[in-house]
Amino acid sequence: MWEECDKLLGFRKKVLHAGRGEAPDWQDGSKATFHFKTRRLDVEDQDKGIIDDSKKIGCPMVLLFGKKFKMPIWEQCLKTMRVGEVALFNVDKSLVDTYPIVSKGYRQYAGVAKPDDRHCSSHRCGMMAMKEGTGHSDLDQLMQKSTDLEFVIELLQLEAPGDYDKESWAMEPEEKLASVPKLREEGNVLYRAKEYKKAAEKYTEALNRLEQLLLREKPGDEEWNQLDNMKIPLLLNYSQCKLLEKDYYAVIEHTTSVLQKEPNNIKALFRRAKAHVGAWNPVEAREDFCRIMELDPSLENIVRRELQLLGKEKKKKNLEDKEMLKGKIFNM
Repeated sequence: MWEECDKLLGFRKKVLHAGRGEAPDWQDGSKATFHFKTRRLDVEDQDKGIIDDSKKIGCPMVLLFGKKFKMPIWEQCLKTMRVGEVALFNVDKSLVDTYPIVSKGYRQYAGVAKPDDRHCSSHRCGMMAMKEGTGHSDLDQLMQKSTDLEFVIELLQLEAPGDYDKESWAMEPEEKLASVPKLREEGNVLYRAKEYKKAAEKYTEALNRLEQLLLREKPGDEEWNQLDNMKIPLLLNYSQCKLLEKDYYAVIEHTTSVLQKEPNNIKALFRRAKAHVGAWNPVEAREDFCRIMELDPSLENIVRRELQLLGKEKKKKNLEDKEMLKGKIFNM
Protein backbone atom coordinates (compact mmCIF):
# COMPACT_ATOMS: atom_id res chain seq x y z
CA MET A 1 0.00 0.00 0.00
CA TRP A 2 1.28 3.44 -0.91
CA GLU A 3 1.87 5.84 1.96
CA GLU A 4 0.10 8.82 0.45
CA CYS A 5 1.21 11.23 3.18
CA ASP A 6 4.67 11.23 1.65
CA LYS A 7 3.30 13.02 -1.44
CA LEU A 8 3.70 16.21 0.56
CA LEU A 9 7.46 15.63 0.38
CA GLY A 10 7.37 15.01 -3.37
CA PHE A 11 7.36 11.20 -3.31
CA ARG A 12 5.17 8.20 -2.61
CA LYS A 13 6.40 5.23 -0.63
CA LYS A 14 5.48 1.55 -0.53
CA VAL A 15 7.13 -0.81 1.98
CA LEU A 16 8.20 -4.05 0.29
CA HIS A 17 9.89 -5.59 3.34
CA ALA A 18 9.58 -4.31 6.90
CA GLY A 19 12.67 -3.19 8.76
CA ARG A 20 13.65 -3.95 12.32
CA GLY A 21 13.91 -2.07 15.59
CA GLU A 22 12.88 1.45 16.44
CA ALA A 23 12.87 4.36 14.03
CA PRO A 24 16.50 5.54 13.72
CA ASP A 25 17.79 8.85 15.03
CA TRP A 26 18.83 10.56 11.81
CA GLN A 27 21.40 13.07 13.04
CA ASP A 28 23.62 15.21 10.81
CA GLY A 29 26.77 13.18 10.24
CA SER A 30 24.92 9.85 10.30
CA LYS A 31 26.24 7.40 7.72
CA ALA A 32 23.67 5.38 5.76
CA THR A 33 24.74 2.40 3.65
CA PHE A 34 22.10 1.17 1.23
CA HIS A 35 21.41 -0.61 -2.04
CA PHE A 36 19.29 1.11 -4.66
CA LYS A 37 17.69 0.35 -8.01
CA THR A 38 16.61 3.23 -10.22
CA ARG A 39 13.96 2.99 -12.95
CA ARG A 40 12.45 5.49 -15.35
CA LEU A 41 8.67 5.71 -14.97
CA ASP A 42 8.09 6.81 -18.59
CA VAL A 43 9.19 3.41 -19.96
CA GLU A 44 6.52 0.69 -19.97
CA ASP A 45 8.97 -2.21 -20.05
CA GLN A 46 10.24 -2.28 -16.46
CA ASP A 47 13.54 -4.00 -17.32
CA LYS A 48 14.34 -1.51 -20.09
CA GLY A 49 13.58 1.37 -17.76
CA ILE A 50 16.24 0.38 -15.22
CA ILE A 51 19.13 2.85 -15.03
CA ASP A 52 21.19 1.62 -12.08
CA ASP A 53 21.14 -1.44 -9.81
CA SER A 54 23.73 -1.37 -7.03
CA LYS A 55 22.99 -4.98 -6.00
CA LYS A 56 23.92 -6.26 -9.44
CA ILE A 57 27.06 -4.12 -9.39
CA GLY A 58 27.85 -5.37 -5.88
CA CYS A 59 28.64 -1.96 -4.41
CA PRO A 60 26.22 -0.25 -2.01
CA MET A 61 25.81 3.51 -1.84
CA VAL A 62 27.04 5.53 1.15
CA LEU A 63 25.45 8.84 2.14
CA LEU A 64 26.41 11.16 5.00
CA PHE A 65 23.52 13.24 6.28
CA GLY A 66 23.87 17.00 6.47
CA LYS A 67 26.71 17.16 3.93
CA LYS A 68 24.77 18.89 1.14
CA PHE A 69 24.28 15.77 -0.97
CA LYS A 70 23.52 16.64 -4.60
CA MET A 71 20.09 14.98 -4.45
CA PRO A 72 18.49 15.84 -1.07
CA ILE A 73 15.36 13.78 -1.79
CA TRP A 74 17.32 10.61 -1.02
CA GLU A 75 17.89 11.89 2.51
CA GLN A 76 14.13 12.47 2.85
CA CYS A 77 13.35 8.96 1.59
CA LEU A 78 15.88 7.32 3.91
CA LYS A 79 14.57 9.19 6.93
CA THR A 80 11.30 7.27 6.59
CA MET A 81 13.06 3.89 6.81
CA ARG A 82 14.31 1.43 9.41
CA VAL A 83 17.45 -0.68 9.09
CA GLY A 84 16.72 -3.80 7.03
CA GLU A 85 13.72 -2.22 5.35
CA VAL A 86 13.16 -2.44 1.60
CA ALA A 87 10.91 0.24 0.16
CA LEU A 88 9.82 1.53 -3.21
CA PHE A 89 9.69 5.29 -3.81
CA ASN A 90 8.11 7.15 -6.73
CA VAL A 91 9.71 10.59 -6.92
CA ASP A 92 8.59 13.64 -8.88
CA LYS A 93 10.94 14.63 -11.71
CA SER A 94 11.46 18.10 -10.22
CA LEU A 95 13.35 16.50 -7.32
CA VAL A 96 15.65 14.22 -9.32
CA ASP A 97 17.07 16.58 -11.95
CA THR A 98 20.59 16.01 -10.56
CA TYR A 99 20.30 12.21 -10.64
CA PRO A 100 22.49 11.89 -13.79
CA ILE A 101 25.37 13.59 -11.92
CA VAL A 102 24.79 11.43 -8.84
CA SER A 103 24.68 8.29 -11.00
CA LYS A 104 27.84 9.21 -12.86
CA GLY A 105 29.68 9.72 -9.55
CA TYR A 106 28.37 6.43 -8.20
CA ARG A 107 29.47 4.52 -11.31
CA GLN A 108 32.96 5.92 -11.00
CA TYR A 109 33.04 5.13 -7.27
CA ALA A 110 31.83 1.57 -7.94
CA GLY A 111 34.44 1.08 -10.65
CA VAL A 112 31.98 0.40 -13.47
CA ALA A 113 32.88 3.48 -15.49
CA LYS A 114 36.15 5.29 -16.05
CA PRO A 115 36.26 8.94 -14.96
CA ASP A 116 35.81 11.41 -17.82
CA ASP A 117 38.67 13.90 -17.82
CA ARG A 118 36.35 16.62 -19.09
CA HIS A 119 34.29 16.57 -15.89
CA CYS A 120 35.10 16.87 -12.24
CA SER A 121 33.23 16.45 -8.98
CA SER A 122 33.02 20.04 -7.81
CA HIS A 123 29.75 21.94 -7.84
CA ARG A 124 30.92 24.20 -10.61
CA CYS A 125 32.02 21.34 -12.82
CA GLY A 126 28.78 19.52 -11.99
CA MET A 127 26.85 22.44 -13.46
CA MET A 128 29.06 22.32 -16.53
CA ALA A 129 28.36 18.59 -16.85
CA MET A 130 24.63 19.35 -16.91
CA LYS A 131 25.32 21.32 -20.10
CA GLU A 132 28.07 19.20 -21.65
CA GLY A 133 26.74 15.72 -20.80
CA THR A 134 27.92 12.96 -18.51
CA GLY A 135 29.64 10.66 -20.98
CA HIS A 136 26.89 8.02 -20.45
CA SER A 137 24.18 7.87 -23.11
CA ASP A 138 21.40 6.73 -20.76
CA LEU A 139 22.14 9.53 -18.31
CA ASP A 140 22.41 12.10 -21.08
CA GLN A 141 18.97 11.04 -22.34
CA LEU A 142 17.58 11.52 -18.84
CA MET A 143 19.08 15.02 -18.71
CA GLN A 144 17.49 15.90 -22.04
CA LYS A 145 14.09 14.51 -21.11
CA SER A 146 13.45 14.49 -17.37
CA THR A 147 10.93 12.07 -15.91
CA ASP A 148 9.64 10.80 -12.59
CA LEU A 149 11.92 8.11 -11.18
CA GLU A 150 11.30 4.99 -9.11
CA PHE A 151 13.81 3.93 -6.48
CA VAL A 152 13.88 0.60 -4.66
CA ILE A 153 16.00 1.21 -1.58
CA GLU A 154 17.27 -1.34 0.95
CA LEU A 155 18.75 0.26 4.07
CA LEU A 156 21.64 -1.99 5.09
CA GLN A 157 23.23 -0.03 7.93
CA LEU A 158 23.00 3.24 9.80
CA GLU A 159 25.96 4.49 11.84
CA ALA A 160 25.76 7.45 14.20
CA PRO A 161 28.40 10.21 14.10
CA GLY A 162 31.50 9.01 15.95
CA ASP A 163 30.69 5.32 15.45
CA TYR A 164 32.68 5.01 12.22
CA ASP A 165 35.97 6.17 10.75
CA LYS A 166 35.26 8.85 8.20
CA GLU A 167 36.64 8.40 4.73
CA SER A 168 38.80 11.22 3.45
CA TRP A 169 36.16 12.62 1.09
CA ALA A 170 33.72 13.06 4.00
CA MET A 171 36.12 15.00 6.23
CA GLU A 172 36.27 18.71 6.86
CA PRO A 173 39.76 20.22 6.28
CA GLU A 174 40.40 20.43 10.04
CA GLU A 175 39.48 16.76 10.48
CA LYS A 176 41.69 15.78 7.57
CA LEU A 177 44.68 17.62 9.04
CA ALA A 178 44.14 16.12 12.50
CA SER A 179 44.00 12.61 11.00
CA VAL A 180 47.50 12.81 9.45
CA PRO A 181 49.53 12.27 12.68
CA LYS A 182 47.16 9.47 13.65
CA LEU A 183 47.69 7.70 10.32
CA ARG A 184 51.45 8.15 10.65
CA GLU A 185 51.43 6.56 14.13
CA GLU A 186 49.24 3.69 12.88
CA GLY A 187 51.79 3.17 10.12
CA ASN A 188 54.64 3.19 12.64
CA VAL A 189 52.92 0.51 14.74
CA LEU A 190 52.47 -1.66 11.66
CA TYR A 191 56.10 -1.08 10.65
CA ARG A 192 57.35 -2.21 14.05
CA ALA A 193 55.21 -5.34 13.61
CA LYS A 194 56.96 -5.88 10.24
CA GLU A 195 53.68 -5.34 8.37
CA TYR A 196 55.44 -3.25 5.76
CA LYS A 197 52.77 -3.31 3.08
CA LYS A 198 50.03 -2.23 5.49
CA ALA A 199 52.29 0.42 6.99
CA ALA A 200 52.99 1.84 3.53
CA GLU A 201 49.23 2.05 2.92
CA LYS A 202 48.81 4.16 6.06
CA TYR A 203 51.61 6.51 5.01
CA THR A 204 50.10 6.76 1.52
CA GLU A 205 46.68 7.70 2.91
CA ALA A 206 48.25 10.38 5.08
CA LEU A 207 50.15 11.76 2.06
CA ASN A 208 46.96 11.79 -0.01
CA ARG A 209 45.16 13.81 2.64
CA LEU A 210 48.00 16.32 2.74
CA GLU A 211 47.86 16.62 -1.05
CA GLN A 212 44.13 17.36 -0.83
CA LEU A 213 44.79 20.06 1.75
CA LEU A 214 47.60 21.56 -0.36
CA LEU A 215 45.13 22.12 -3.20
CA ARG A 216 43.31 24.59 -0.96
CA GLU A 217 46.41 26.74 -0.41
CA LYS A 218 48.53 28.96 -2.62
CA PRO A 219 51.97 27.43 -3.36
CA GLY A 220 54.67 29.26 -1.47
CA ASP A 221 52.40 30.66 1.23
CA GLU A 222 53.17 29.84 4.87
CA GLU A 223 50.22 27.42 5.20
CA TRP A 224 51.24 25.65 1.99
CA ASN A 225 54.86 25.32 3.14
CA GLN A 226 53.82 23.90 6.51
CA LEU A 227 51.67 21.24 4.86
CA ASP A 228 54.37 20.46 2.30
CA ASN A 229 56.94 19.96 5.08
CA MET A 230 54.62 17.53 6.84
CA LYS A 231 55.06 15.20 3.84
CA ILE A 232 58.80 14.68 4.44
CA PRO A 233 58.71 12.16 7.35
CA LEU A 234 55.85 10.32 5.64
CA LEU A 235 57.81 10.05 2.40
CA LEU A 236 60.82 8.76 4.32
CA ASN A 237 58.77 6.17 6.21
CA TYR A 238 57.05 5.07 3.02
CA SER A 239 60.44 4.75 1.29
CA GLN A 240 61.79 2.57 4.10
CA CYS A 241 58.81 0.21 3.72
CA LYS A 242 59.33 0.02 -0.02
CA LEU A 243 63.05 -0.58 0.46
CA LEU A 244 62.30 -3.60 2.64
CA GLU A 245 59.81 -4.79 0.02
CA LYS A 246 62.58 -4.39 -2.63
CA ASP A 247 60.48 -1.92 -4.61
CA TYR A 248 63.59 0.05 -5.44
CA TYR A 249 62.23 2.43 -8.08
CA ALA A 250 59.50 3.63 -5.70
CA VAL A 251 62.20 4.34 -3.11
CA ILE A 252 64.29 6.30 -5.62
CA GLU A 253 61.26 8.35 -6.69
CA HIS A 254 60.10 9.31 -3.19
CA THR A 255 63.50 9.92 -1.62
CA THR A 256 64.35 12.14 -4.58
CA SER A 257 61.19 14.15 -3.77
CA VAL A 258 62.52 14.64 -0.24
CA LEU A 259 65.99 15.61 -1.48
CA GLN A 260 64.53 18.25 -3.78
CA LYS A 261 63.25 19.96 -0.63
CA GLU A 262 66.11 19.00 1.72
CA PRO A 263 69.26 18.23 -0.31
CA ASN A 264 71.21 17.26 2.83
CA ASN A 265 68.68 14.84 4.29
CA ILE A 266 70.88 11.89 5.29
CA LYS A 267 68.02 9.40 5.72
CA ALA A 268 66.82 10.14 2.20
CA LEU A 269 70.35 9.85 0.78
CA PHE A 270 71.01 6.54 2.54
CA ARG A 271 67.71 4.97 1.48
CA ARG A 272 68.13 6.19 -2.08
CA ALA A 273 71.71 4.84 -2.17
CA LYS A 274 70.50 1.42 -1.00
CA ALA A 275 67.73 1.51 -3.61
CA HIS A 276 70.25 2.40 -6.32
CA VAL A 277 72.24 -0.68 -5.30
CA GLY A 278 69.12 -2.83 -5.49
CA ALA A 279 68.18 -1.41 -8.90
CA TRP A 280 71.84 -1.71 -9.86
CA ASN A 281 72.72 1.91 -10.49
CA PRO A 282 76.24 1.65 -9.00
CA VAL A 283 77.42 5.12 -10.05
CA GLU A 284 74.41 6.83 -8.46
CA ALA A 285 74.70 4.66 -5.36
CA ARG A 286 78.37 5.59 -4.86
CA GLU A 287 77.57 9.29 -5.29
CA ASP A 288 74.89 9.17 -2.58
CA PHE A 289 77.11 7.19 -0.18
CA CYS A 290 80.00 9.61 -0.64
CA ARG A 291 77.68 12.57 -0.09
CA ILE A 292 76.63 11.05 3.26
CA MET A 293 80.28 10.85 4.39
CA GLU A 294 80.76 14.52 3.47
CA LEU A 295 77.70 15.56 5.48
CA ASP A 296 78.31 13.39 8.54
CA PRO A 297 81.86 12.00 9.02
CA SER A 298 80.66 10.01 12.05
CA LEU A 299 78.91 7.67 9.59
CA GLU A 300 82.14 6.94 7.68
CA ASN A 301 82.53 3.35 8.94
CA ILE A 302 78.93 2.45 8.05
CA VAL A 303 79.24 4.01 4.60
CA ARG A 304 82.61 2.37 3.89
CA ARG A 305 81.08 -1.04 4.65
CA GLU A 306 78.32 -0.26 2.15
CA LEU A 307 80.89 0.80 -0.44
CA GLN A 308 82.85 -2.41 0.11
CA LEU A 309 79.69 -4.44 -0.46
CA LEU A 310 79.02 -2.37 -3.57
CA GLY A 311 82.54 -3.10 -4.84
CA LYS A 312 82.15 -6.84 -4.26
CA GLU A 313 78.80 -6.84 -6.03
CA LYS A 314 80.31 -4.96 -8.97
CA LYS A 315 83.13 -7.54 -9.32
CA LYS A 316 80.57 -10.34 -9.15
CA LYS A 317 78.43 -8.76 -11.86
CA ASN A 318 81.46 -8.07 -14.06
CA LEU A 319 82.41 -11.75 -13.80
CA GLU A 320 78.87 -12.81 -14.66
CA ASP A 321 78.88 -10.49 -17.67
CA LYS A 322 82.18 -11.97 -18.89
CA GLU A 323 80.87 -15.53 -18.55
CA MET A 324 77.71 -14.59 -20.41
CA LEU A 325 79.67 -12.93 -23.22
CA LYS A 326 82.02 -15.94 -23.46
CA GLY A 327 79.02 -18.26 -23.78
CA LYS A 328 77.56 -16.18 -26.57
CA ILE A 329 80.85 -16.19 -28.50
CA PHE A 330 81.42 -19.96 -28.34
CA ASN A 331 77.78 -20.89 -28.96
CA MET A 332 77.55 -19.03 -32.26
